[in-house]
Amino acid sequence: MITSVLVANRGEIACRIFRTCAELGIRTVAVHSDADADALHTRTADTAVRLPGAAPADTYLRGDLVVKAALAAGADAVHPGYGFLSENADFARAVTDAGLTWIGPPPRAIEAMASKTRAKELMGLAPLAAADVTEDDLPLLVKAAAGGGGRGMRIVRRLDELPDALDGARTEAASAFGDGEVFVEPYIEHGRHVEVQILADTHGTVRPLGTRDCSLQRRHQKVVEEAPAPGLPDALTEELYALAVRAARAVSYVGAGTVEFLVADGRAHFLEMNTRLQVEHPVTEAVFGIDLVAEQIRVAEGHPLPADPPAAHGHAVEARLYAEDPARDWAPQTGTLHHLAVPAGVRLDTGYTDGDEIGVHYDPMLAKIVAHAPTRAEAIRKLAGALERTALHGPVTNRDLLVRSLRHDEFITARMDTGFYDRHLAELTGSAPDPLAPLAAALADAHGRSRFGGWRNVPAQPQTKRYELAGEEIEVSYRHTRHGLAADGVRVVHADAHTAVLEADGVRHRFEIARYGDQVYVNTTRLTALPRFPDPTAQLTPGSLLAPMPGTVVRIAEDLREGATVQAGQPLIWLEAMKMQHRITAPVTGTLSALHAKAGQQVEPGTLLAVVQETSS
Repeated sequence: MITSVLVANRGEIACRIFRTCAELGIRTVAVHSDADADALHTRTADTAVRLPGAAPADTYLRGDLVVKAALAAGADAVHPGYGFLSENADFARAVTDAGLTWIGPPPRAIEAMASKTRAKELMGLAPLAAADVTEDDLPLLVKAAAGGGGRGMRIVRRLDELPDALDGARTEAASAFGDGEVFVEPYIEHGRHVEVQILADTHGTVRPLGTRDCSLQRRHQKVVEEAPAPGLPDALTEELYALAVRAARAVSYVGAGTVEFLVADGRAHFLEMNTRLQVEHPVTEAVFGIDLVAEQIRVAEGHPLPADPPAAHGHAVEARLYAEDPARDWAPQTGTLHHLAVPAGVRLDTGYTDGDEIGVHYDPMLAKIVAHAPTRAEAIRKLAGALERTALHGPVTNRDLLVRSLRHDEFITARMDTGFYDRHLAELTGSAPDPLAPLAAALADAHGRSRFGGWRNVPAQPQTKRYELAGEEIEVSYRHTRHGLAADGVRVVHADAHTAVLEADGVRHRFEIARYGDQVYVNTTRLTALPRFPDPTAQLTPGSLLAPMPGTVVRIAEDLREGATVQAGQPLIWLEAMKMQHRITAPVTGTLSALHAKAGQQVEPGTLLAVVQETSS
């Protein structure tokens, strides 16, 4: 019987596994990099072990250090979580060779399915050879053979784009997974991403546990997931189950795993088998009323699955909350997460708590929020409402995008596919902030600043404050009167340092205000307080290219030098942040008048990388 589990992972998934272990009475062990010394998963576990020597982004990839940590802490089992070493057969062998219990599939099953190319061959399929593709094969998808999470993927629509896509995918895959192997397959433009959760024991039972739809994706990484996948014909669902069970039996699979497909024109196209727990597993847990981590542990202990499969009830939807700016090419964001709180009635899985720093080394996912209800429509409404009411004070996130996505007609009517954000991103990121929010912020800030020592028969002079809201500068004014604060066009019902109640056109609006330095949060609206007088030195040269995020300059376009002519949209500089590469392109056609970026350089947001001077017409 397992008594102590080390989780070879970090953040949200480590915290989620610890929660189940605590419920089962199992002692927990965390591992951490120096960057995660005070992370929530490190603080949550009964014991924590530092992984020495490696850079923060690579620490969790050191299987030898993880095994040593497990033995040093007295753990008798290792759970890999997902990502990092979760689909590394050599790591699984090292765990068992050390006399520890591996909470996962046999190494030979991982080995067979870890490479997407070998998995396709196992299922009777074969990827395209990059050297042999023609115009007739377009569009293409370049994919990493190892790993997942959308890393190491590139869409190719012209043959001349293929060499650069292969190079970029190899570099990204090697950084994320330690394996730069990539392959090419046809890209299905309007398919739905549907997957089957499987659970298998050591006694020969392989059980499909429903379908999930994960079609809402950005950068080939899932954003919204739901169970069951809506609108699938019964015959297609049964075919998906049969294919998933076939894949599992082909490698004598044990434990929890997922078989992924693209569904288009009523047909299922096999993608891959993930030999691990998936990020989106909570929606399956909600629908079937089970704990997949607990099931993994029981299977690892040798117990058979229950004779009767669990029954499905209702519908569940999950949204991944990311620290990123969808309106700026999904640029990841860093900084302090001052406050995160969701309404009652939904599930929150997170690896952060108030006051934690969101750094540059890891994936920018802050949390997963899950709603379960009797019907799909109710689950969607519940999740959208919960996200809308979530208190979220910190870096820019995709929260507003998620709310609008859930309320989009194409999603509500289950007509979405993997191209959803390609079609709708502009409309989903359009700003619609509350027009009263800046005034509420100004009134809260002004509360208590003025005291009247006596009657003055002179009207108070208006006071003004300036804020940046959704990229625009807004100025609001108010007055101090004998009866308190006042503003034109609204009635100030109440105002203090944290709350404002304003009445406009007979309707009362209540605002909760929090301030952290120059960042002001008014309900769900994020403002930046501006100085009273603009800084005259803050002007930038037109055509300046600034780093949109903290990261590392990993590549500069070949033969790029000052004085070179560049075309609008031409990739100039590549940044790597949070294991993803981001291209910095020329904003206009013109001359590269300055190039400050250097390969290997660490940059902060706003660092000047280059300047492109537009060609005069």
